[in-house]
Amino acid sequence: MSRIAIVGAGPAGLAAALTAAELGLEPIVLDEQPAPGGQIYRSVEAVAGERPEDLDLLGADYAAGLGLVRDFRAAAVDYRPLSSVFEVRPGAVGVLRDGRAEMLAVDETLIACGAMERPVPVPGWTLPGVMSAGAAQTLLKASNLVPEGPTAIAGSGPLIFLIAWQLARAGVPLVAVLRTTPKSQYRKALAHLPAVAFDRELWKGLGWMRQLKRLGVALLDGVEAVAAEGEGRLRRVTYRRRGETASIAADCLLLHEGVVPNLQLSRAAGCAHRWDEAQRCWRPVTDDYGATDVEGVRVAGDCAGIGGAKAARCAGMLAALGAAERLGWIDAGGRDRRAVLARDALARHLGIRPFLDTLFRPADAMLLPADEATLVCRCEEVTAGEIARVAALGVPGPNQAKAFCRAGMGPCQGRMCGSTVAELLARAQGRPVAEVGHYRIRPPVKPITVAELAGLADETVRGESERVAPADG
Repeated sequence: MSRIAIVGAGPAGLAAALTAAELGLEPIVLDEQPAPGGQIYRSVEAVAGERPEDLDLLGADYAAGLGLVRDFRAAAVDYRPLSSVFEVRPGAVGVLRDGRAEMLAVDETLIACGAMERPVPVPGWTLPGVMSAGAAQTLLKASNLVPEGPTAIAGSGPLIFLIAWQLARAGVPLVAVLRTTPKSQYRKALAHLPAVAFDRELWKGLGWMRQLKRLGVALLDGVEAVAAEGEGRLRRVTYRRRGETASIAADCLLLHEGVVPNLQLSRAAGCAHRWDEAQRCWRPVTDDYGATDVEGVRVAGDCAGIGGAKAARCAGMLAALGAAERLGWIDAGGRDRRAVLARDALARHLGIRPFLDTLFRPADAMLLPADEATLVCRCEEVTAGEIARVAALGVPGPNQAKAFCRAGMGPCQGRMCGSTVAELLARAQGRPVAEVGHYRIRPPVKPITVAELAGLADETVRGESERVAPADG
């Protein structure tokens, strides 16, 4: 039997596991969460069983994940929740579970760990009461917890309307949605509008906006800057709009400027990455079946490039087909024939991306702090001013900047500051971000104690299983 480790139990990981099991592989799904679903379908089983009325509140797209999760539960899959993957290398995956670390021997690894919200380093973003919009959505899905006091959402991207709609229907007193999309991007996006005029996702987003207005939520466009203010915790949100500054009282501020691929594992594995100018982020270099330049390592779903849950499911299926072909369980012709429907569906789901990527490309004003006192690296408390001073020394990139400041050396290993540091260096030196580069990520990518590491005896790869010769064709 050929073992494929699938890191992540979101749409891509679940679809990949189902396809791999169908093809005769032995899928092992490793996920940090206690239940399958990822962020988009988080806690969908518990919601359906314990508070089914919230399925309607969270929307049809969320409820659609229930069938996928149930199919996954019924499949012949080795599912290991509450497992943290700290390393991926050819032929092995480092896993931490129940306080024990091990190197799991596998024939193929699929990284399907999804996306993370793009950090939004505005003044005051470390105040209690300020969080990402996705974090608020997670609390709603997982624990039915919502903000009680006046709440504002600031940012750009289609998800702010979905999250605002969900929270408003849950009874959250939303005082405003501060939209930071520059007007110039509306004009640029018009060129892509004819291709998506009949796309259901577009009309769905417009529907959320209409419902928010009916619920009395103020949708303020043209916002150019946002700051969180308060003594000891958030008390007000100050923003600049159309050249004028205003403030609103708020106990909670939710920030969102889109999502970016979660790259820690693919970078640590040594996979090649390229700068995606349209999505303003890095992404792994993959082929049509998720294969990277590292033998036996694939990447699929939003961690390979932002496409959404439906696209991720298709990409997961294709990655599993690619793994099966490489391991000899099907031939290339069989792989390609099976892939036709998934590839067609993937192209359909990605058809709206040029429009969304153009319209909701984050503005410099939100990603590059103008106030030098704004914290960039929250772990080590490094400010934007410090990064600017390091840039003036002529450092070629974020890795060299570490010699002069500790940005990127804290517990999050650059997850929260890496993109901002690179953007600040690029702006200060007049260079493209693609040239500045990104932090080098080394395993372990998750915190692990010396006691846990002691379980790895002499780098012995554990979990070896007998290899079964694959069937022909």
